[in-house]
Amino acid sequence: MKVGIISDTHDDLHNLEAAIEILETERVTKVLHCGDVCGPHIVRAFAGFDVWIAQGNMDRHLGLTQAVEGMLGPGRLAWLQRPTLDGYPLAMIHGDNEEALANLITSGQYTYVFHGHTHRRRHRTVGHTRAINPGALGGKRWQSHSFCILDLTTGKARFVAL
Repeated sequence: MKVGIISDTHDDLHNLEAAIEILETERVTKVLHCGDVCGPHIVRAFAGFDVWIAQGNMDRHLGLTQAVEGMLGPGRLAWLQRPTLDGYPLAMIHGDNEEALANLITSGQYTYVFHGHTHRRRHRTVGHTRAINPGALGGKRWQSHSFCILDLTTGKARFVAL
């Protein structure tokens, strides 16, 4: 099973649509968004995907929660997400709380911990936990806009720059 890992969209619908086109081509149906979606109109772009969102520090739009619950279902927007996919325990958090992020990575409870916030791609292993930051689809920072496709069957993580 392949999953798309996205973060820090910051209302950039153009980049999100480009990423979605690639995800559809690769037959990815599950998307894990590590926060800073920003506005509710971004959620509509995920029609047809099974999406989980970790609430980011910029996810303050009054209609965001209602849009997520209406389109994706209850519980799909939370400060911390802990889904199990293909038998792998995962944790997903935005990453603005560095202590919480570090505790998730070092806890030994998760095969993967996904996060965003820094807008910098990162893939490192601590013990048996792989921590992945897919970079950012929106905003202006240090790197080109990007996301990640993770194949849970092979363990291969591939960063896709836009």
